[in-house]
Amino acid sequence: MIKTIYLAGGCFWGVQHYFDQFDGIVKTTVGYANGNTENPVYKDVKKGLTGHAETLEIQYDDTVISLPKILDLYFDIIDPVSVNQQGEDIGISYRTGIYYLEKIDKMVYFHTKKGEFHQRINMSQLETLFSPYGFLRVHVSFLVNEKHISSWYKDEVELTTGKRIPLSRQQKRKISANKK
Repeated sequence: MIKTIYLAGGCFWGVQHYFDQFDGIVKTTVGYANGNTENPVYKDVKKGLTGHAETLEIQYDDTVISLPKILDLYFDIIDPVSVNQQGEDIGISYRTGIYYLEKIDKMVYFHTKKGEFHQRINMSQLETLFSPYGFLRVHVSFLVNEKHISSWYKDEVELTTGKRIPLSRQQKRKISANKK
């Protein structure tokens, strides 16, 4: 069956060239994802005006190549902890991202690391594991090391990178209780 996954990993032409060489990759198309404007154009994306990431749409035959294999290949060419940069490409449009169409693909991503099956772990478990190392769960989807929080606000925290993350109601209560 033909399936689709979207991967952002730096310059989309380089990512496209890389994935086009593998059996089971039916079609690749470069484009943009996860921005704040409709119909972005390259010059605006490149300047960082739209918030989009250069992204590759990959259509693949899952009877020939699996999504875990595609993700293994993806992690071979990116640095997932590099912020807004891959290799020599610098800027918000070069950030990494995995965008899926089907919920099951999200589950495969969470369960996959270099071709190995791992137990799914939720944010509460991660929070417990990492809290001894200074990590706080500031929102449902964000676990942040305290040393990277530059400012606390009523409804959000600001990171040393300037990014602001909203605090969930539950996390505001929990963090407020811990600060007392």
